[in-house]
Amino acid sequence: MAVPHDAQETSYLLPPDPEDWEEQGIPDFVYGQKDLIGKGIQWPRNAGSTPDTLPRSRFDSALCSAWRQRVELDLFRYRLEDLQTQILPGSVGFVAQLNIERGVQRRPPQNIKSVRQEFDPEQFNFTKIRPGEVLFRLQREPNGPAASKQEDVLVVINVSPLEWGHVLLVPEPARGLPQRLLPGVLRAGLEAVLLSLHPGFRVGFNSLGGLASVNHLHLHGYYLAHPLPVEVAPSTPLDPKGCMHLLQALPAPGFLFYTSGPGPDLEALISRVCRATDYLSDHEIAHNLFVTRGAPPGQASSSSGLTGIRVILWARKSSFGVKESGAFNVALCELAGHLPVKTSQDFGSLTEAAAVALIQDCLLPQTQADEVQAALVALMAQEGL
Repeated sequence: MAVPHDAQETSYLLPPDPEDWEEQGIPDFVYGQKDLIGKGIQWPRNAGSTPDTLPRSRFDSALCSAWRQRVELDLFRYRLEDLQTQILPGSVGFVAQLNIERGVQRRPPQNIKSVRQEFDPEQFNFTKIRPGEVLFRLQREPNGPAASKQEDVLVVINVSPLEWGHVLLVPEPARGLPQRLLPGVLRAGLEAVLLSLHPGFRVGFNSLGGLASVNHLHLHGYYLAHPLPVEVAPSTPLDPKGCMHLLQALPAPGFLFYTSGPGPDLEALISRVCRATDYLSDHEIAHNLFVTRGAPPGQASSSSGLTGIRVILWARKSSFGVKESGAFNVALCELAGHLPVKTSQDFGSLTEAAAVALIQDCLLPQTQADEVQAALVALMAQEGL
């Protein structure tokens, strides 16, 4: 069911009777090139702005109104209140949040043994969620420039949310795709960031072995009302064309890809990132990816504007099974500087040095990291050959 552009927020709300939810079908959020906002998004002077206190795009209105209704309908495993938040003293600028409920009530991760593990329909997957958990389907205008490449991607609530508006982007669940990044879902994730007027709406991906808990292809998206260090951290180019940079001055150096916004450069970025993640998957190397508005590569600073989209890719040690030993688990948001802490005791005692140590313990040994970097640089050099 296509929803016209001037549709009201109620188009994405469920009817009062749960028995009618499945019959209603999944509404389409239809968007075009003009809805993608590449420039002009900045943090307000008073960082800490929730989605309710900043200008909203159609996308923000649709997501936030539908997400809030699902809260009122008790479709989440816990009710997310305002999270206690602190910026850890030090040079990094970690944003730590106390989220006890997620640590206790989230679904246990599946038994994963390989970065390339096949999809198992017997395990939990997104064909088994309740109808009310789906907010809408992302749908490109039929005659738009990228319409032929866009897959159907469902926007689904994460029932164990990290933060306000935490959703999953799930491409065509019935296909049973394993958790391995593909161009179509990456495009949807990048365009979701461009559809939002909030500078803190981010998207990310955890590979198998990189703390993905469900082996069914999905991205995470959520609002965080704070700048993160990866937005403006400096970088150095790794190849002559400047296709890939190395993010510096952070506990976890990552591979940085950048685009100023929608258009041919966005398509080139998607191709480069997926070639890199294909290499990592093929070589059984776990990885995490984070998409955020950010400054151009180079010697950025805290005053640099959020003039485009940064995609940061980290290769890391594989981690299989439940890991509960630290103050937080290291996945996409922690590598980017957002630390959801599991206990009040850890939240009160966490220091920057302790956070850095936990993160760096998950990184590849330097020799292997150098090998991966050389291989990815060689991949970028083959572009267009």
